[in-house]
Amino acid sequence: MESVLEVYKRPYDPQRPVVCMDEKPKQLVKETRRPIPCRKGRPKQCDFEYERNGTANVFVFVEALKGWRRVEATERRTRLDWADQIKRLIDADYKQAQKITLVMDNLNTHSPASLYEAFEPAEARRLMEKLEIVHTPKHGSWLNVAEVELAVLEKQSIGGRVSDRRELKTRVKAWQRERNSAKAKVNWQFTTADARIKLRRLYPQIQG
Repeated sequence: MESVLEVYKRPYDPQRPVVCMDEKPKQLVKETRRPIPCRKGRPKQCDFEYERNGTANVFVFVEALKGWRRVEATERRTRLDWADQIKRLIDADYKQAQKITLVMDNLNTHSPASLYEAFEPAEARRLMEKLEIVHTPKHGSWLNVAEVELAVLEKQSIGGRVSDRRELKTRVKAWQRERNSAKAKVNWQFTTADARIKLRRLYPQIQG
């Protein structure tokens, strides 16, 4: 926990950006009857019945100090999917950066092994050398800024019914453009000093 909090104290440095990533599944749901469009004084009306239409996965990368994020809707959340997202982060999103500090949880796909499964060893090693990986604690995913960003995405864009992956992609890209245009940042306030007071029960008790 303290390692993550110390990372969040670092000043903005475009050569060594701090990027948080997270992902979540999304159940796709089709309407069984055509909804009644909204009109003046009345919201859109949907029937309570629905039809399951598979699942998708949503990746979120966010650099809180810059006010930048990238959101991708994929069909699955395999090791190869994660590796492809990391390659894009390094070779496209932050091509000029010297090193990227990547904050993420301990999901089994979020590991260097995924890069070696997706790419030739030399390429996997090249990508690894561009990363400083910082894992959140096993039961401390709330420390990940990307999880906060996913909650905002859920509330503002994809929380209701989404019929298929095409609609999901359209929604997340529109949300991404709006958030990036506004340069929406995250003002992280919780510090190591706060943790040692508010979460004192988690620390070993030293007897004097």
